[in-house]
Amino acid sequence: MRLITDFDGPIADVSERYYQVYQYCLREIARSGQEIHRLSKQEFWNLKRAQVKEAEIGVRSGLDGTQADQFAQLRRDTVHRMEYMPLDQPVPGAIQALERAQGMGWELVVMTMRRVRELDEALERCGLARFFTPDRRYCLPNDYVKTRDVEDKPKLMAKAMGELPPAALTWMVGDTEADIAAARSAQIPIVGVLSGIRDRDRLEGYEPDAIAPNLAGAIDYIIAKTNRATKTTLPREGSLPRTGS
Repeated sequence: MRLITDFDGPIADVSERYYQVYQYCLREIARSGQEIHRLSKQEFWNLKRAQVKEAEIGVRSGLDGTQADQFAQLRRDTVHRMEYMPLDQPVPGAIQALERAQGMGWELVVMTMRRVRELDEALERCGLARFFTPDRRYCLPNDYVKTRDVEDKPKLMAKAMGELPPAALTWMVGDTEADIAAARSAQIPIVGVLSGIRDRDRLEGYEPDAIAPNLAGAIDYIIAKTNRATKTTLPREGSLPRTGS
């Protein structure tokens, strides 16, 4: 069994980094004395998971239209800065889920829109490098200029499919439409997880093969699904050939 998993969402919780960057950008863009409505972390994260645009989040926080555009641009320029990366922490239960999959002999592959330095920092800091050998890490070069994730991630998948040895069965786990697009491009099934940056309504709209609460739930689903598939291929009782006299 080969499991290809996204990093942010199934494994890493990025909500604190995103929220701290939101607050920083709000402070930078707001005028002196301007009345601002700073969203709570839960309010902010709910909007992000519902794919509310950055400029709209700015407006809901009290910025005017011009400021909201500036806010959105500053957020894009800031959110992946290395000083914010240590705010990311493993999703509760993710490490145990990876240990379980590894203990069952599954081949683990990580596929992420992070750049090399961003992925390496998190793997080392969180003790996750043991799950993914260097040749099972698919991410972007440090100097890569991103276009759109739904276009860039299938390119990573194509690279992986061209390099990885054949596997009897491959599943993918992710939390966004880019993960689903990548899985579809390789014709492999995907479980969407709700521990990332898309809520159920958004994720359902992108039609993954299944939705689970987190990586552990996705692994449970894959095991159950593959076990059922194995049982359906077994001969029916009484259909085995008779041996002896």
